[in-house]
Amino acid sequence: SVSRAIKPFAEPGRPPDWFSQKHCASQYSELLETTETPKRKRGEKGEVVETVEDVIVRKLTAERVEELKKIIKETQEKYRQLKKDAELIQAGHMDNRLEELCNEIMMWVIQLF
Repeated sequence: SVSRAIKPFAEPGRPPDWFSQKHCASQYSELLETTETPKRKRGEKGEVVETVEDVIVRKLTAERVEELKKIIKETQEKYRQLKKDAELIQAGHMDNRLEELCNEIMMWVIQLF
């Protein structure tokens, strides 16, 4: 059920069986095997002990946050460049490169979707 629920959020280029139950189970199993088991602490009863699952969630969350920061930075840089190009086009300084710029913009838009 999890594999079906997350399928709409798939990144482009994933193979068709990426969200199969078998593949999801093997990926989760690999995560469990490669994650260090947190050391249990001696303490008072009722103390919350971090589980392997907690470690995995924290690690994957941190990785995703970094990925998103990178994507945001790249998008902002591209926006600045497009804005600069638009200003140059409006000023008439890029008339000889209009077709090339149009193709670049179309490729960028296609990559977004």
